[in-house]
Amino acid sequence: MNANVKKGAAASGGPVDPALIDDLVAASRILAIQGVLDAYGHVSMRHPANPGRYLMSRSLAPELVTASDILEYDLDSNPVDPHAPLAFLERFIHGEIYKARPEVNAVVHSHSPSVVPFGVSSVPLRPIYHMSSFLHPGVPVFEIREAAGMTDLLVRNPELGAALARSLGERPVALMRGHGNVVVAKSVPLAVFRAIYTEVNARLQTQAIGLGGSVTYLAPEEGRKSEATNAGTIARPWELWKRRALGT
Repeated sequence: MNANVKKGAAASGGPVDPALIDDLVAASRILAIQGVLDAYGHVSMRHPANPGRYLMSRSLAPELVTASDILEYDLDSNPVDPHAPLAFLERFIHGEIYKARPEVNAVVHSHSPSVVPFGVSSVPLRPIYHMSSFLHPGVPVFEIREAAGMTDLLVRNPELGAALARSLGERPVALMRGHGNVVVAKSVPLAVFRAIYTEVNARLQTQAIGLGGSVTYLAPEEGRKSEATNAGTIARPWELWKRRALGT
């Protein structure tokens, strides 16, 4: 979604290692290739030198993002460059989560298709296998009606972004009823991993439910143990996904 932005005058957080910018570019493309993002959705990264700034593409289809499209914002989601091009309307998702979660360094917002039904039904999204064990703390649903009544379902201002951040709490994933989801992590590769396996888990959970009978989900202890194991392997899929996305 697009919107003209209120021009800010915040100071830049300073130069960023081009390799980190490449990671942010790769993240958008990876998630598009994996079917988590389409022409909509966005990925951001907290500025590595200034936690009061974050980086995200201008309003653009994720698969088309290049390094030259990356913009810098303050946590009120104002662009540092007063001449910045059109920004994502829902950038407030990112700024408000970074305010609320100082340990978070990457945010993904998507309309991940297999996940959407879990935000509108009474069936909770739960971890069904080890790759999605990070879901073990539970997955809350952000109900925008409770924050603002009848809307177009878009997080188009800081107040709605803050309400979403409160629903997310300390967890890695929150669903957005009738809209999509948000995924957070301490790094861009981990956020991409979580966004992909949130989508895969939703697809597998739907299939398991469709078989009939009961479904055995991961117990919280299984989730914690598996998540710790997976944390040491993120570099393996990241290297593969990034190479495919950037053609290197």
